[in-house]
Amino acid sequence: MKNNCSKHQLQNLKIRTVLIPFSELLTAFPRTMPGELSLSLSQYPQSTAASLQHFHLSPGNLLPSFQPRSLYHYQYSLAVQLQHTSTPSPWGARLQAEALIHLQRLWRDPGGDELLQLQIRDLKAQHQPEEERSQDSTGGSPVEVALSPEAQAELQQPVFISWNSGKVKAFYGNEAENILISNLKRGITSLFQLQPHAGTTVEEDASGSCQVTYTVSNHSITKTKDLLSCSKPKSGFTSMNKIFGVEWQPPSRSQYVVRDSLLQSVLAEESHLVAPALRSRSGIKITSRQQLQLVSPATPGLAEVSGQSLEDVLAGTGARPQPLGMASLPFRRLCTHCPTLRAFLQAFDRQRVRTDTSKAATAWQFQRFIQMFRSAKKSDVLQLLRRAPEEARPFLLEAAVAAQSVGSLAALSDFLDFSQEPKSLLEKFLYAAAFSPRPSGELLQLVLDKLDGRQLAPEVWETGIIAMGSLVGKLCQQKLCGLQVVERGVETILRGLGGAREEPRVVVSLLALGNARLPESIPTLLEHAEHGPTAVTAAATSALQRFPAAHISSKVKQVMRRIFHQKRKSYDKTCRLAAAEILLDNHPLPMDVINILLATTEMDTEVATFLLLKVQSSLHDHHHLARKILKEIMGDPRINNYNFFSKAGISSSFSGPLAVTQDLTSTFGLDLLFLEGGFLRKSISHFSLLSHGQRLRAAQVTFEAQGMESMMGENLSEGEEEPELMAGMAATFFDVQLRPVVFFQGYTDLMAKVLLSTAEPTSVVRGNLLLMDHHQVIPLQSGLQVTLKLQGGLGLDISADMDMSIWEQELKTSVNARGSLAMDFQAELDSPLLQATLRSQTEVETSIHFDTKLRFSSSPVLMCLQLREEQVPYRKVLTVSQTAGSRSSTARRGRRGAVPSREFALHQTNSKVCNLLLAAEKE
Repeated sequence: MKNNCSKHQLQNLKIRTVLIPFSELLTAFPRTMPGELSLSLSQYPQSTAASLQHFHLSPGNLLPSFQPRSLYHYQYSLAVQLQHTSTPSPWGARLQAEALIHLQRLWRDPGGDELLQLQIRDLKAQHQPEEERSQDSTGGSPVEVALSPEAQAELQQPVFISWNSGKVKAFYGNEAENILISNLKRGITSLFQLQPHAGTTVEEDASGSCQVTYTVSNHSITKTKDLLSCSKPKSGFTSMNKIFGVEWQPPSRSQYVVRDSLLQSVLAEESHLVAPALRSRSGIKITSRQQLQLVSPATPGLAEVSGQSLEDVLAGTGARPQPLGMASLPFRRLCTHCPTLRAFLQAFDRQRVRTDTSKAATAWQFQRFIQMFRSAKKSDVLQLLRRAPEEARPFLLEAAVAAQSVGSLAALSDFLDFSQEPKSLLEKFLYAAAFSPRPSGELLQLVLDKLDGRQLAPEVWETGIIAMGSLVGKLCQQKLCGLQVVERGVETILRGLGGAREEPRVVVSLLALGNARLPESIPTLLEHAEHGPTAVTAAATSALQRFPAAHISSKVKQVMRRIFHQKRKSYDKTCRLAAAEILLDNHPLPMDVINILLATTEMDTEVATFLLLKVQSSLHDHHHLARKILKEIMGDPRINNYNFFSKAGISSSFSGPLAVTQDLTSTFGLDLLFLEGGFLRKSISHFSLLSHGQRLRAAQVTFEAQGMESMMGENLSEGEEEPELMAGMAATFFDVQLRPVVFFQGYTDLMAKVLLSTAEPTSVVRGNLLLMDHHQVIPLQSGLQVTLKLQGGLGLDISADMDMSIWEQELKTSVNARGSLAMDFQAELDSPLLQATLRSQTEVETSIHFDTKLRFSSSPVLMCLQLREEQVPYRKVLTVSQTAGSRSSTARRGRRGAVPSREFALHQTNSKVCNLLLAAEKE
């Protein structure tokens, strides 16, 4: 029904609205914190409750404004706290401040724009130092913080706000004043940014330009800010893989109370929980609370300034303020105690560069060199590289690549001579570039320049092309595919592929495309996968396996079906299995799964056994994309029955968890494919990390032997080509495919290697890499700034060996991985009153050994798998450092320990065979 009211009735309604008895509500309000106001009708008498149910607040009551010739007094308070989340009680840095805010209107134009003058008076602050003490002690007494006279004078200089009905349109002040003082003023000004009606909009304040949502209830306005949506000038960087980044949870909420068109109070609260994605227990919590409260009735203020425009009025203030942005300006703290490369060079002869990559001390030194290189001049970096002893140069070269500063890259350009330097040092440089967590275009340019137009050793060229693929892929992940240097890198890889006449060069170029993972390269990979010889098909399918499911299109699946079902020609069994895995791992159609399972009835026993176990292993992986479809199909008893799955082969495929924490699940997987006579054709051992929905193949080592069928007297399958006798190894670490290693190729080479064997394992990868590299600036709405820094250095020494004895009819393979991780996570709070740093440092040393032993003199073949981890020592140190005025303090807490060594029980049958073989070996 339409509500028709006469003019007289409307006037009565207005009078009645004013006369509603709010005495109980007004009495309760001073005892209620702003933002905690509750309008529950049950708290009031029945007559009042009945009146409230019919009360509708006029929007004009929430439309804030300020009167001319009036000086408004607001009490402002600020509380900021940083604390380590891993301690049982709050332990960190705390700052509390209070001030009086004077606000008055200087001018208003007919359109409603107002010019407000805001001045901060009588600032008082306290902080609570954390002195060095025991774990269970409490904090010390608060200490007064005093600003210097210069800072105090700057703080009291007024700022001017162009304001319209709650919206800050512009901000004016002295652009020459201290950044931290200016940001504090921005934080207070941000409290006057509001709107009187509900809705979602984009606002700019000290946090940046952010999406905010308003809800309105009676006198209260609630603003919820989405801090993840804030856009601001780019400052910082992060690792491309999110597993090695930082998790950030930042809720923000402000409560405004407006009565009679006057802003009564503001309560703005935000918190930030930040932690390394790999270890949330090492996190840091940041809380910020601002409160603004009208403390007394307005007193007589300045007369309004006359002027036709805002510019005229500002010019008449005498201060001549300049327009400033509302978003906080980034502040860069100067480090007075950081080590410098110049100081290191002066004491170089007395200092030692560590080279044992399995020790945490080496990983810490690696990070220190990165920090020194980032602030060093080219001449100093070049001088160090030339003066360093030969054994230390690889370490320093890796640190210079990881630093990626202008000076370090220029020094590397002058230092590296690809026509003279040893191959090992050149490969070290190229792999260091490939493993960069966030490479720059300048790094790719350096690699291209060093490879361009030179006669290079095959190993150096192959490593360079593979590194180029990794750099191109990571730059495209940073949305930098359009850079000219990236386009040149892609052209170099494709030109090398098109001009390759030898099979190894084709294989390496395809592996480089796998490192790049560019969707536009998929047609090229499909062409080589379907029509190439065995090694080329294997490399192309391996590259395709590295693409995410979104890029495995119906066209890709069609080609994989033709390869698996051998529609156009015969393929090696390993290539068919790779094609089957691509179909099964990327949202397969039910018919694909059924056809693959049915095809196993016509396959060799070992291939069929391997494939069926691969399907069963996928069923136990809760994160597998095909798990649901596989479960539905396995419900069909015509497929899922004993006769179908009881193959007599010894090939196997399984995976399982190694360790599970709150943030990380690490898994180990092993695939073993045997020939019908019991000889190992291919083994793949891989370690994966799953964290916060991200999966990373941390390490994968593949041993492959082909052409053994003729030596064992076996017959090839119909249509299958007889491959050349060969054994080799391929490895992938942190999503970077390395150059394949060939143990022997051809019968003559095999005999030479057997007779001249030195029993020395082959080094797969040895060196240091920057795994985590994160720098983030968080501007708090209060105007204070928190800078997050995460660095993680990894030292890795992985070797592998394959020992075959024809006379004893035994095959042994071993992969030994020794490593150390040093992680440094810190949060720096910068304000004019207090500078504080919370730091969490963690170090771990580990050693994992994976051995296989096969004896194929008996039938069936006896196989023993051993996966063991040595004792894992670790250490963690928490630090709180604070500087307020002339006073500084540092407090530390730490603990160390060790995880006992352990051997993983893979499955019961394996344990029995291992006992048998090891007992025979002892005899």
